[in-house]
Amino acid sequence: MRKIELLCASALTMCVAAPAHAQDPADDPAIAVIVVTAQRQAESLQTVPIAVSAFDAEALERQQIENASDLQLSLPNVSFTKTNFTTSSFTIRGVGDLCTGTSCDSATAIHVNDMPLLATRLFETEYFDLERVEVLRGPQGTLFGRNATSGVVNFITARPDLSGFAASGSFEYGNYDSMRATGMVNFPIGDSFGIRVAGFYLNRDGYTENLFDNTRIDDRDLYAVRGSLRWEPGPDTSLDLVGYYFNEDDHRSRIQKQLCTRDPTGVLGCAPNALGNDIVNGNSTLAAMLSSQQLIGIRSRSAALAGLGLVNLYGPDQYQNASNPSDVRQVSIDYAPTYEADEWFAMGRFEHDFGSMALTVTGGYQETSVDSRTDYNLSVSDPFGINTGLFTLAALAGGAGGPGLAAYLGPAAAALIPNGPTGAVCVSEADFSYTGIFGGHVGGCDIRPVEFDRSASDARQWSVEAHVDSDFDGPFNFLLGGIYLDYENLQNPYFVNAYGLDYGAGIFGALTGLGSGGTLPPGFLAPPFFISDTDSFTLESWGIFGEAYVDFTDDIRLTVGARYSHDDKFVRARSPILSVYVPYGVTDATDILGTSFDADGQTPGQQPYREDSVSFGEITGRVVLEWQWSPDNLVYASYSRGYKSGGVNPPFDPVFSVQAQFRPEIINAFEIGSKNTIANGAVQLNVTAFYYDYSDLQLSRILNRTSFNDNTNAEVMGLELEAIISPDPAWLFNITGSLLHTRIGELFLVNTRDPSGGRDDVVIIKDITNAANCAIIPTIAGVPRGDAVVAAANGLINASAGGAYLQLATSPIPGTNTTGAYSICSTLAQVIAGGGLPYQVLFNSAGAPIGLPDGVAVDLSGNNLPLAPDMKISVGGQYTADFDNGMSLVLRADYTYTGEQWGRSFNDPVDRIDSYGVLNAQVQLNGVDNRWFVRAFVQNAFDNNAITGHYLTDPSSGLFTNIFTLEPRRYGLAAGFSF
Repeated sequence: MRKIELLCASALTMCVAAPAHAQDPADDPAIAVIVVTAQRQAESLQTVPIAVSAFDAEALERQQIENASDLQLSLPNVSFTKTNFTTSSFTIRGVGDLCTGTSCDSATAIHVNDMPLLATRLFETEYFDLERVEVLRGPQGTLFGRNATSGVVNFITARPDLSGFAASGSFEYGNYDSMRATGMVNFPIGDSFGIRVAGFYLNRDGYTENLFDNTRIDDRDLYAVRGSLRWEPGPDTSLDLVGYYFNEDDHRSRIQKQLCTRDPTGVLGCAPNALGNDIVNGNSTLAAMLSSQQLIGIRSRSAALAGLGLVNLYGPDQYQNASNPSDVRQVSIDYAPTYEADEWFAMGRFEHDFGSMALTVTGGYQETSVDSRTDYNLSVSDPFGINTGLFTLAALAGGAGGPGLAAYLGPAAAALIPNGPTGAVCVSEADFSYTGIFGGHVGGCDIRPVEFDRSASDARQWSVEAHVDSDFDGPFNFLLGGIYLDYENLQNPYFVNAYGLDYGAGIFGALTGLGSGGTLPPGFLAPPFFISDTDSFTLESWGIFGEAYVDFTDDIRLTVGARYSHDDKFVRARSPILSVYVPYGVTDATDILGTSFDADGQTPGQQPYREDSVSFGEITGRVVLEWQWSPDNLVYASYSRGYKSGGVNPPFDPVFSVQAQFRPEIINAFEIGSKNTIANGAVQLNVTAFYYDYSDLQLSRILNRTSFNDNTNAEVMGLELEAIISPDPAWLFNITGSLLHTRIGELFLVNTRDPSGGRDDVVIIKDITNAANCAIIPTIAGVPRGDAVVAAANGLINASAGGAYLQLATSPIPGTNTTGAYSICSTLAQVIAGGGLPYQVLFNSAGAPIGLPDGVAVDLSGNNLPLAPDMKISVGGQYTADFDNGMSLVLRADYTYTGEQWGRSFNDPVDRIDSYGVLNAQVQLNGVDNRWFVRAFVQNAFDNNAITGHYLTDPSSGLFTNIFTLEPRRYGLAAGFSF
């Protein structure tokens, strides 16, 4: 679809995806009017020249919208998925959170009562006691501030009602032994004060069955409470105070399933052409490299010490006999997930109407934290059994190799095999002691190696915003405001712990000590795990904004708005792994790491952390021309400019070609639309067409165990339609539909799934020193594939180490057109450079060869953006039967179809996410005056386990793919009261 065709196809915009509730026959109009504050003032949704959907409290209940996953089903051009860490992505019109990292900003601005929340658990909690939810589609940088490039989700909480006492409550019971309770009490204090307290509690069994121990995971145990106070000292003044607390402590699983088609060579780990139900080849992982006979033998130059290796990279791996059930609701894991989260905030909102002017001040403070762990490979390793490496360690630690070896290997053995070579082994705890099992910090023990990860965050913010609105009698009015926000993430670590990493830390620590000739005391290498340690991230942001409104006539209005946003970011981070030598007896290596580890190879001297400060500033705004050509018909055209600030990539090895910073995103959005109420109020019809010119889109990729972000350009265009039809008070129908086309601009990136880029003249290498992939790439056409280079380099490595550790021949890699091998990329570079061979080499600033490219860059130009379904249709119908005794029966069903989308920007067949449909239905009996209700419901009636998102891991993990899915079918009964 071409831009001009799209924009001319319709002159209409969206409106209300809200499924209205049953209407009283006397109601006029037939469809209830919803008031929104999308332009920072109360207006009917049908008169707002913005693509905004609004759901009032009854609409949320009727359409079974209880969380973000439910919400997105009712919105055109909106998708939602969980992501790999402790976050999620809410994508609007193809614009979502494709940037990964602490300094990345969300594309969708989340607000509560107009207060921005940068880190919130609102996408994990359940909705309760809300006045409405507003979803604004398209850049909203003028009025709603920074980083609203995709849109805004604004949760408006129910305010205290000063007119009288009220209370409500409900209890729901469903499958998975699910129990959900909500409650609210509202009471006025005199004529000017009111207090409202509301809360919810959810407890249910896990959606996923763990076949390993016959337990269930991915359960829920969470609650929240909100207290609100309203003071109205006069008709023109109000003060609202809100306090909120949320807590979760359960076994929520961040990852639904892990998919892989096993690569038997171990060079990739998973084949790049299919997502199967295999387990990754464990010999492709960093844990295997660091505990392998090959690396230990090469580093020690001793065949006897090579026997310490846990694995032979050319032999069976630890997952050789592991199984991955084909059912997405079943796993077999030996490390149960844990999830702990909490959030609280306090906010205030002051409003005063001076007559021709009004002042609004909103501010608040928030703290939130989350700490999550899960089985890293979602699998069960083979037990060690009779492992020759463990028996060799026990023997050498006991003196079989002499007292010198025993002095260094003895302490290592005490930590690595505390129960002997056939007993349970322990894995390090993921904490900031950096010493793990060697310092007495144990994360768990088992007869098989255990791997897990930990993702955590501890953040706080405060903000204040004020704006003045005019209400003059003449044709000119304005809004003028400013905002200040201060945000700090005190800790944002990501750990990966594995016994193989512990083993490497102990063995290579002993080898380091032996290599000192006895000058070093026995020690280990710390930390004995991977940690992406963001010690501090701060953001100071401020903005000034304003809009002018000119009424040319009673029907035609021009809006012109502008905003200047300024962001100052500071990041203090490092990514150590087996980086410093620590003597045994030290239980906390923080100080040693601070004085011995250099986190920033780009800055002279020893830097315990890499510190970066960046600043961004941008002018954004909008221009809207609207024509209210009748009281029930609005046509508008708009231009808006959105901005999302840039950031800092994590610390990285200089051998990798990565920019230290990534640039801000800019969207120039053009939109035409119309909102119409017709047939005497029985029909609302709203349509929008839009086109985005997207500059410096931030795209994430995984490299060397870390997420990095690049910039590119893109185009986005689409159509949206929303309609509500109520032919008579008993019937109500809602229809939404959308089409979306996205296109990435010129961009060339290495596809880590297949570093060969599909070529047959490239050799893929697994570097045994760090488990990264590199590639031998010819510099000119017709050059023989670099198999001979592998033979030469591995021959030199073997000769230097005094053993046949690395095979000289390459092996075909399934799913590619080429071959691969284990080797060392820096040695390959030296062989190529030294022989003047026609293959690509990376050099340092001094001209010395340091490595090979990480692969062949492929052309992504013209590909679709990830997580941008090409179409979406939602249809709902409701019938209300009113009885003579004042009771009513409401029957409702809603169906949503979401079209195909892509999990990655490479758009390979393996990245395709299939279309899916979701059906919800319910029947509710209401008492007289709606004082009570009883409801039977079903969600996801077809039990669709559709995939909503992908996450591809990096080469050092074996390139498996984590997937995220819809929640399974839920059904149950609910009852409640209201008075």
